[in-house]
Amino acid sequence: MIESHLPVYIPFTFLAFSLVIPLLAIWKDDWSQPVATAGAGGAALLSLYGVLTHAGSEPLRYYFGGWPPPVGIEFVYDGLSAFMLAVVNIVTFLVLIHSRKIRLAEFASKQMAFYSVVMLMMLGFNGMILTGDLFNMFVFLEIASLSGYALIAIGGKPAPVAAFRYLIIGTVGGSLYLLGVGFLYNVTGTLNMKDVADMLPLIAAERSLVTALILMAVGIGIKSALFPMHGWLPDSYTHASSTSSALIAPIGTKVAAYVLIRILLFTFGLEQINAVVPLTTILGLLACAGILYGSIMAIAQFELKRMLAYSSVAQIGYIILGFSLGSVLGLIGALLHVLNHAVMKACLFMVAANLRLQEGHSDIRRMDDSYRLKYPGTMAAFTLAALSMIGLPPLAGFFSKWYLALAVIEKSNWLFLVVLLVSSLLNAVYFFRILEKVYLKNPKIQETGAPPITPRQEPPASMLWPTLILGVMLLALGLGNVPIVNFLEGAAP
Repeated sequence: MIESHLPVYIPFTFLAFSLVIPLLAIWKDDWSQPVATAGAGGAALLSLYGVLTHAGSEPLRYYFGGWPPPVGIEFVYDGLSAFMLAVVNIVTFLVLIHSRKIRLAEFASKQMAFYSVVMLMMLGFNGMILTGDLFNMFVFLEIASLSGYALIAIGGKPAPVAAFRYLIIGTVGGSLYLLGVGFLYNVTGTLNMKDVADMLPLIAAERSLVTALILMAVGIGIKSALFPMHGWLPDSYTHASSTSSALIAPIGTKVAAYVLIRILLFTFGLEQINAVVPLTTILGLLACAGILYGSIMAIAQFELKRMLAYSSVAQIGYIILGFSLGSVLGLIGALLHVLNHAVMKACLFMVAANLRLQEGHSDIRRMDDSYRLKYPGTMAAFTLAALSMIGLPPLAGFFSKWYLALAVIEKSNWLFLVVLLVSSLLNAVYFFRILEKVYLKNPKIQETGAPPITPRQEPPASMLWPTLILGVMLLALGLGNVPIVNFLEGAAP
């Protein structure tokens, strides 16, 4: 019974808890965090259950009110959406556990509003993953976006300005997507993705269809921070609260990239797209430019969160590059990188939060070899995530880059292969400079006498353990990548 209603139970969990949190906060505001964590934990368990039980099964189509499309609205629960739900909701659960202590330092007076909005944002993300209707995609996109603007505004003094900038750019992206949906509806007379996919071979050359395709791709490209439409991202991730950054950075742009995959791959079809306009070639070139630009800009940063923000611009390029190749290997590499980057980036932003709580900053220039003594667990997690981002085996990041490289070689696109190799070297530059500061003594500092004893100053267990769990997960995902790849291969169209 639960399997047939699973597509509704998972997002409904977030909707229910977004209403419960304000009611409970009337009595005690501090209940907001544990209640939100419980809601995210319930959704994560349901998502994990869905992945384990739905592997290899036929897509489950849930008709709201019993009305089938095109009259009614449907949720589509297949291997790909089950995978995305598990990634997004498990990472959210760990981030909310991590927020237990740092919330008191960063938004103690806004807990109820913060966690209620988090639940709404997750409702939006889950809805975007599940919906089979192009207009409802816009509805859930706006729910997630409006919630994201609010969460980013809860941060340092520059945060409201960064959030306002994101709001303006994000509104343009949403409007372009909606205009594209309007053009598409004018040609097809339906908003259901499956119905649109069935009609496209008959109307592929229609000008309105090409216009719809371009508008929707650009609109979602803005939401996913695809270069050069990434302008909102660096300030937003840098100035938002630590919990907001650790929550939005790993999953926000990944869900938007998933939407792009759903629309271009499953609805329009890459072959039909390329027959009319070379969109995938354009996306591939933009992805490569973003990979290089984000990596180079990350090297120039001295603030850890800002470095990670520019790194995200590069990482989204890997995902877009993978599926733009139009091969099974490319799609596997892209989806595997969605999973790996979500874990890596959540871990790294948690490390930044741990340092900010304990040191009062996350300035790379002020780091030294005392950090390995004061924060051995935190820095161990950072090391695992950093090496995974660089792409060293047997960590998870190596295998997604490996499949992307195989896909590029399969297509004999040597330019893309050079970009992948150069980007890994650039990743090594900006991560190894931190590892050098933390683990190697500065030869310019002359030691006199016995070194001082540096006591451990790790953050509270509620912050340290989620960080360590994500770090260890990167090793586990790397060593156990074969069943994940087999699952993704079955989910590919």
